Amino acid sequence: MARGVRLKNAVAAPGAAWIAVGGLLAAGSLAGSALSPSSLDWQPSLAWREPWRWWSAAFVHFGAWHLAANLLATAVVVAWGAVARVPAAAALAWLAAWPVTHLALLAQPQLQHYGGLSGVLHAGVAVVAMWLLVNARVARRAIGGAVLAGLALKIVAEAPWQLALQPAPGWGVAVAPLAHAAGALAGLACGAVAAWAGQAGR
Repeated sequence: MARGVRLKNAVAAPGAAWIAVGGLLAAGSLAGSALSPSSLDWQPSLAWREPWRWWSAAFVHFGAWHLAANLLATAVVVAWGAVARVPAAAALAWLAAWPVTHLALLAQPQLQHYGGLSGVLHAGVAVVAMWLLVNARVARRAIGGAVLAGLALKIVAEAPWQLALQPAPGWGVAVAPLAHAAGALAGLACGAVAAWAGQAGR
């Protein structure tokens, strides 16, 4: 019984659910590297016929460097949420933003293929920042606001309304700026719902 209580408390601990979502993203990416990218990646023509791509696109990587960079970025985003001690509601918001991020790519039909964690990771950054902005104390709210401002500047600099793909020299892949913008906006929206629900719960 005591062991069951300890396990329940560990799962309920702030940041635990967030770490679990990050672990899912990392494990899925490692598993996805053994499969054909075309069976999992985002393709607008298949978005409604094969809806699993709303999620599985995150698990597709076009080379070892792409996978390694995204796994490292996942560790950073997981650490960001764990240090912020976000509750399970924030983790659920991150999960909700995951498919929304990819569905938003329908706004740019010339993006015929997309894969990777970057869009979903931008969503995660936005979720944590929104949680801090609404629910943290003053100093941590300032951090949340600063991160959101930096995210906005990054997205504007990438100009997602221009080219669907932008070259990333040295990586062997191109960057899809709309995925970053879509992830940030999805995370902002889902994170706002979770943050305000948490505020109301208090």
